[in-house]
Amino acid sequence: MNMPNMPENGNRLLAVLTRNPVPGRVKTRLGAAIGSESALQVYRTLREHTAGVARACHAEKAVFYSDDIPGQDCFLAAGTSAFLQEGLDFGDRMHHTFTTGFSLGFRHVVLIGTDCPDIDPGIIESAFRALENHDAVLGPAKDGGFYLIGLNSTHPELFLERSWSHGRVLQESIDLLDNTGTSYTLLQELQDIDTLEDLKQSRLWNPEILKSSGGAA
Repeated sequence: MNMPNMPENGNRLLAVLTRNPVPGRVKTRLGAAIGSESALQVYRTLREHTAGVARACHAEKAVFYSDDIPGQDCFLAAGTSAFLQEGLDFGDRMHHTFTTGFSLGFRHVVLIGTDCPDIDPGIIESAFRALENHDAVLGPAKDGGFYLIGLNSTHPELFLERSWSHGRVLQESIDLLDNTGTSYTLLQELQDIDTLEDLKQSRLWNPEILKSSGGAA
């Protein structure tokens, strides 16, 4: 793995969690409705969008891969560091990402995934600015989770020994922050894409996806 350089005019790290794009192993809930190849196509579009957003951000970048670090990838622009994810579940992997960022000396770490078609550099800039005055920042997703989380220090209670695939993830996270006296702010709500219904509500929706996969609208 290559290690990020400390930025000259700030201590910001934008970290991205991504799955290696393999059919049948990404967007499985979406794939159950439109087929694994079509789901992979959607996921590749999401990854390309996220990579473009990351490149435009005023921060150091690190990408954390699920399976292996590829030789070439849309995220591996000049100066972007690459790591493997570590942990048994999603919470473990997020916690590892933050501990990695803070161990490298960054003061503000913002973490995003590759599921949100409407995230843009302005939203990420807002997250970093929020961390100048708050301990944490969350980007609410319409499904009750979050598409972004930013921290100024490690908070294991936010990630470890939790369940994730339900609609109260955001609220439970807010409750944990409240219980520990951690100051936070929320960004605008955006749509993640995990299911066919999510896809239909997004700007990526194209009925031709169903035709090519043999599904029904």
